[in-house]
Amino acid sequence: MISAFHRCIQRAAEQAAAEVVLVDLGPNLGAINRAALVACRHIVMPVAPDLFSLQGLRNLGPTVRQWHEEWEERIPKNPVLTLGLPTDTMTPAGYVVLQHSIRLDRPMQAYDLWMNRIPEVYATAVLAEPATATQPASDGHCLGLLKRYGSLMPMAQEARKPIFHLRPADGALGAHATAAREARKDFERVADRIAVATWRRGKKSRTRARP
Repeated sequence: MISAFHRCIQRAAEQAAAEVVLVDLGPNLGAINRAALVACRHIVMPVAPDLFSLQGLRNLGPTVRQWHEEWEERIPKNPVLTLGLPTDTMTPAGYVVLQHSIRLDRPMQAYDLWMNRIPEVYATAVLAEPATATQPASDGHCLGLLKRYGSLMPMAQEARKPIFHLRPADGALGAHATAAREARKDFERVADRIAVATWRRGKKSRTRARP
Protein backbone atom coordinates (compact mmCIF):
# COMPACT_ATOMS: atom_id res chain seq x y z
CA MET A 1 0.00 0.00 0.00
CA ILE A 2 1.10 3.56 -0.68
CA SER A 3 0.98 4.49 3.01
CA ALA A 4 3.26 1.62 4.12
CA PHE A 5 6.34 3.85 4.18
CA HIS A 6 4.50 6.31 6.38
CA ARG A 7 3.70 3.68 9.00
CA CYS A 8 7.24 2.28 8.94
CA ILE A 9 8.73 5.74 9.41
CA GLN A 10 6.32 6.60 12.21
CA ARG A 11 7.09 3.37 14.05
CA ALA A 12 10.86 3.81 13.68
CA ALA A 13 10.64 7.44 14.84
CA GLU A 14 8.72 6.41 17.95
CA GLN A 15 11.24 3.71 18.79
CA ALA A 16 14.19 6.05 18.31
CA ALA A 17 12.45 9.09 19.85
CA ALA A 18 13.30 10.98 16.66
CA GLU A 19 11.83 14.39 15.96
CA VAL A 20 13.08 14.57 12.36
CA VAL A 21 13.39 11.78 9.81
CA LEU A 22 15.40 12.28 6.62
CA VAL A 23 14.49 10.15 3.60
CA ASP A 24 17.11 10.05 0.84
CA LEU A 25 15.65 9.12 -2.55
CA GLY A 26 17.13 8.45 -5.94
CA PRO A 27 16.27 10.58 -9.00
CA ASN A 28 13.35 8.63 -10.41
CA LEU A 29 9.57 8.85 -10.45
CA GLY A 30 8.72 5.20 -9.80
CA ALA A 31 6.11 3.72 -7.48
CA ILE A 32 8.54 3.24 -4.57
CA ASN A 33 9.63 6.86 -4.64
CA ARG A 34 6.01 7.95 -4.85
CA ALA A 35 5.15 6.00 -1.70
CA ALA A 36 8.20 7.42 0.06
CA LEU A 37 7.33 10.99 -0.92
CA VAL A 38 3.76 10.54 0.30
CA ALA A 39 5.28 9.79 3.72
CA CYS A 40 7.28 13.05 3.65
CA ARG A 41 5.92 16.36 4.84
CA HIS A 42 8.54 18.42 3.01
CA ILE A 43 10.72 17.89 -0.05
CA VAL A 44 14.20 19.38 -0.43
CA MET A 45 15.45 19.09 -4.01
CA PRO A 46 19.19 18.84 -4.73
CA VAL A 47 20.06 20.48 -8.05
CA ALA A 48 23.33 20.55 -9.96
CA PRO A 49 24.02 23.52 -12.25
CA ASP A 50 23.58 21.62 -15.50
CA LEU A 51 21.04 20.86 -18.21
CA PHE A 52 20.08 17.44 -16.82
CA SER A 53 19.14 18.78 -13.38
CA LEU A 54 17.00 21.53 -14.87
CA GLN A 55 15.20 18.98 -17.00
CA GLY A 56 14.78 16.86 -13.88
CA LEU A 57 13.03 19.77 -12.16
CA ARG A 58 10.72 20.17 -15.15
CA ASN A 59 9.79 16.49 -14.90
CA LEU A 60 9.60 16.30 -11.11
CA GLY A 61 7.58 19.44 -10.42
CA PRO A 62 4.36 18.61 -12.32
CA THR A 63 4.54 14.97 -11.23
CA VAL A 64 4.78 15.79 -7.53
CA ARG A 65 1.91 18.26 -7.82
CA GLN A 66 -0.20 15.57 -9.49
CA TRP A 67 0.69 13.02 -6.81
CA HIS A 68 -0.20 15.56 -4.13
CA GLU A 69 -3.62 16.25 -5.67
CA GLU A 70 -4.35 12.54 -6.09
CA TRP A 71 -3.38 11.84 -2.49
CA GLU A 72 -5.55 14.68 -1.19
CA GLU A 73 -8.50 13.12 -3.00
CA ARG A 74 -7.71 9.68 -1.59
CA ILE A 75 -7.56 10.64 2.11
CA PRO A 76 -11.35 11.10 2.60
CA LYS A 77 -11.89 7.71 0.94
CA ASN A 78 -9.83 5.85 3.54
CA PRO A 79 -11.58 2.44 3.78
CA VAL A 80 -10.16 1.69 7.25
CA LEU A 81 -10.63 4.47 9.78
CA THR A 82 -7.97 3.02 12.07
CA LEU A 83 -5.42 3.06 9.25
CA GLY A 84 -3.38 6.20 9.80
CA LEU A 85 -2.73 8.03 6.56
CA PRO A 86 -0.23 10.85 6.14
CA THR A 87 -1.63 14.33 5.56
CA ASP A 88 -0.01 17.61 4.60
CA THR A 89 2.58 15.80 2.47
CA MET A 90 4.99 16.56 -0.38
CA THR A 91 5.34 20.30 0.24
CA PRO A 92 8.40 21.71 -1.60
CA ALA A 93 10.70 23.30 0.97
CA GLY A 94 13.30 24.56 -1.49
CA TYR A 95 16.40 23.44 -3.33
CA VAL A 96 20.12 23.03 -2.65
CA VAL A 97 22.66 23.66 -5.41
CA LEU A 98 25.27 20.90 -5.47
CA GLN A 99 28.77 20.56 -6.84
CA HIS A 100 29.21 23.97 -8.38
CA SER A 101 32.86 24.73 -9.04
CA ILE A 102 34.45 27.71 -7.30
CA ARG A 103 37.38 29.82 -8.40
CA LEU A 104 38.46 32.82 -6.30
CA ASP A 105 35.26 32.48 -4.22
CA ARG A 106 33.05 32.83 -7.32
CA PRO A 107 31.30 30.18 -9.44
CA MET A 108 33.08 29.44 -12.69
CA GLN A 109 31.43 31.00 -15.74
CA ALA A 110 30.06 27.78 -17.24
CA TYR A 111 28.43 26.79 -13.95
CA ASP A 112 27.26 30.34 -13.31
CA LEU A 113 25.26 30.24 -16.54
CA TRP A 114 23.29 27.17 -15.45
CA MET A 115 22.98 28.30 -11.83
CA ASN A 116 21.21 31.48 -12.84
CA ARG A 117 18.54 29.46 -14.64
CA ILE A 118 17.65 27.40 -11.56
CA PRO A 119 15.36 29.95 -9.79
CA GLU A 120 13.12 30.36 -12.84
CA VAL A 121 12.83 26.64 -13.53
CA TYR A 122 12.16 25.84 -9.87
CA ALA A 123 9.48 28.53 -9.60
CA THR A 124 7.66 27.65 -12.82
CA ALA A 125 8.06 23.86 -12.86
CA VAL A 126 7.92 22.96 -9.16
CA LEU A 127 5.80 25.75 -7.67
CA ALA A 128 3.79 26.70 -10.77
CA GLU A 129 4.51 30.33 -9.96
CA PRO A 130 6.25 33.17 -11.80
CA ALA A 131 9.93 33.52 -11.04
CA THR A 132 10.93 36.43 -8.79
CA ALA A 133 14.70 35.89 -8.61
CA THR A 134 17.42 35.71 -11.23
CA GLN A 135 20.15 34.10 -9.12
CA PRO A 136 20.11 31.45 -6.38
CA ALA A 137 21.80 33.90 -3.98
CA SER A 138 18.73 36.17 -4.13
CA ASP A 139 16.16 33.38 -4.30
CA GLY A 140 14.28 32.66 -1.07
CA HIS A 141 13.72 29.08 -2.24
CA CYS A 142 17.46 28.39 -2.41
CA LEU A 143 18.46 26.70 0.85
CA GLY A 144 22.18 26.75 0.20
CA LEU A 145 25.08 26.01 -2.11
CA LEU A 146 27.41 23.09 -1.53
CA LYS A 147 30.57 23.27 -3.61
CA ARG A 148 32.55 20.42 -5.10
CA TYR A 149 34.77 19.09 -2.32
CA GLY A 150 37.20 17.31 -4.60
CA SER A 151 39.22 14.51 -3.03
CA LEU A 152 37.43 14.88 0.32
CA MET A 153 34.49 12.83 -0.93
CA PRO A 154 36.42 9.64 -1.85
CA MET A 155 38.42 10.10 1.36
CA ALA A 156 35.18 10.20 3.37
CA GLN A 157 33.84 7.14 1.56
CA GLU A 158 37.01 5.24 2.40
CA ALA A 159 36.76 6.29 6.06
CA ARG A 160 32.98 5.63 6.11
CA LYS A 161 32.16 8.96 7.70
CA PRO A 162 30.93 12.43 6.67
CA ILE A 163 33.57 14.65 5.13
CA PHE A 164 33.32 17.09 8.04
CA HIS A 165 34.30 14.28 10.46
CA LEU A 166 37.55 13.52 8.63
CA ARG A 167 40.65 13.59 10.83
CA PRO A 168 44.41 13.47 10.15
CA ALA A 169 44.27 9.70 10.74
CA ASP A 170 41.91 9.52 7.75
CA GLY A 171 44.32 11.45 5.55
CA ALA A 172 42.84 14.92 6.09
CA LEU A 173 46.09 16.85 6.49
CA GLY A 174 46.94 20.48 5.81
CA ALA A 175 44.61 21.93 3.18
CA HIS A 176 42.37 18.85 3.40
CA ALA A 177 41.86 19.40 7.12
CA THR A 178 40.95 23.05 6.52
CA ALA A 179 38.55 22.08 3.74
CA ALA A 180 36.89 19.50 6.02
CA ARG A 181 36.30 22.17 8.68
CA GLU A 182 34.87 24.54 6.08
CA ALA A 183 32.59 21.77 4.83
CA ARG A 184 31.12 21.44 8.31
CA LYS A 185 30.18 25.13 8.28
CA ASP A 186 28.63 24.76 4.81
CA PHE A 187 26.45 21.83 5.89
CA GLU A 188 25.45 23.52 9.13
CA ARG A 189 24.22 26.57 7.20
CA VAL A 190 22.20 24.38 4.85
CA ALA A 191 20.73 22.35 7.74
CA ASP A 192 19.72 25.53 9.57
CA ARG A 193 18.01 26.96 6.49
CA ILE A 194 16.18 23.70 5.84
CA ALA A 195 14.92 23.67 9.43
CA VAL A 196 13.68 27.26 9.16
CA ALA A 197 12.09 26.72 5.74
CA THR A 198 10.20 23.58 6.74
CA TRP A 199 8.99 25.21 9.96
CA ARG A 200 7.67 28.26 8.10
CA ARG A 201 5.98 26.24 5.36
CA GLY A 202 4.51 23.88 7.95
CA LYS A 203 3.11 26.84 9.86
CA LYS A 204 1.51 28.28 6.70
CA SER A 205 0.02 24.90 5.83
CA ARG A 206 -1.54 24.51 9.28
CA THR A 207 -2.97 28.02 9.06
CA ARG A 208 -4.63 27.25 5.72
CA ALA A 209 -6.09 24.03 7.13
CA ARG A 210 -7.97 25.79 9.94
CA PRO A 211 -11.77 25.85 9.48
